[in-house]
Amino acid sequence: MGRPRIHDEAVAGRLLERAAETVSSEGVRALSLRSLAKAAKTSTTAVYSLFGGKPGLLAALYKKVFAQLGEALDNVAPSADPLDDIVRLGLAYREVAVADPHGYRIMFGDEVRPADLDPETVSLGARTFDPLLAAVQRAVSEGRFPVSPAPPLIATALWANVHGLVTLELGQFMPPQAGPPAEVFESAVRANVAGWACAAGRAADSQRSAPR
Repeated sequence: MGRPRIHDEAVAGRLLERAAETVSSEGVRALSLRSLAKAAKTSTTAVYSLFGGKPGLLAALYKKVFAQLGEALDNVAPSADPLDDIVRLGLAYREVAVADPHGYRIMFGDEVRPADLDPETVSLGARTFDPLLAAVQRAVSEGRFPVSPAPPLIATALWANVHGLVTLELGQFMPPQAGPPAEVFESAVRANVAGWACAAGRAADSQRSAPR
């Protein structure tokens, strides 16, 4: 008979949850494995058994939160309208951030940097950009978005808009005069998408009116 597992997924989940709270609020330096184990009602042996130590714990934390984001974005099935898909991707992004603000800060804060992680872990985070880029590429190919700048730049600008709005909301910096954060978010995302669509329309009009 094999030896029974002393430290299971439930213990790992508690450790990751507590670690996310500490890292996002106090920084990586404040993450003491002894204090973490005590808060999670386990031992430091569990941390080493499950993650191999602090670096492994941070990598697992990064993977966990990006996997959650990736799953949410992958669940936004492409429709016949790439512009609507972009809006829906933005809404899914916000839902993940609001549901797990500690995890969001792990993904996009300053405490866990891609440069400190192994390439495989970093690529997991990078892949969450793919659904948005694919939707932008479809919009460009259908003439709904301009061909210039290139799709990756447009997708990055769209993501920056969404990221900024979420950061304002999580930090409670959203101006109260603007209204409910969810409404502000959706209105701003739709306006951004509409702006790129207008740019495509202007470019098409300019092409049609150019002397031949």
